[in-house]
Amino acid sequence: MTRTVGGADSTATRLRTMIASGGFSPGAQLSEERLSDQLGVSRNTLREAFRLLARDRLVEHMFNRGVFVRRLSAADVTDLYAARRVLEEAAVRACTPDAPALAEAAAAVADARAAASAGDWGAVGTADIRFHAELVRAVPSERIHALMDGLLAEMRLAFLTTADPASFHADFVERNDAIVSALRGGDQDAASALLADYLDDAERTLRVAAGAAD
Repeated sequence: MTRTVGGADSTATRLRTMIASGGFSPGAQLSEERLSDQLGVSRNTLREAFRLLARDRLVEHMFNRGVFVRRLSAADVTDLYAARRVLEEAAVRACTPDAPALAEAAAAVADARAAASAGDWGAVGTADIRFHAELVRAVPSERIHALMDGLLAEMRLAFLTTADPASFHADFVERNDAIVSALRGGDQDAASALLADYLDDAERTLRVAAGAAD
């Protein structure tokens, strides 16, 4: 077999994509032998990629058992949303009607609506993640951006626990659009209230899904 050239970072990126797309369910074991062959990388490279994913809380090492995709608990979901509220409220307060971050967030909403029309709920979830990531770009801090990206990577695991992704994602497309409209109108208070309701409802749904999976 011919090995492809790829470092741990690129291998970790490929694995993140596979996890996010549902290629591996929460709780699934990641076979070192099979993935080494599938991805065309050495086992040492794969182990380093696993270490990077563990740092991002996407996988976990279980002693004498192997590496598994993390299964989020209801407590994990609560913790994620507590952090998201702090970062996204700061984003709303920093966002002006002409902010480039707001334009990018609006583009993500348009992509989500198109994906929903096509029935591609995985793409809707991706666009939803992008919406929130772009919104936080209104805060002028690379550290904040990196922190939000890490939280949203974990959110992918939470999305995978939902039994009906269409039902979960459909309502939030329009709610994201309403947040954009409020911010374009310069009404940060309204956007903050809409965002708070959004996050409360999403957390409630995902806590139930995570609790059922425990």
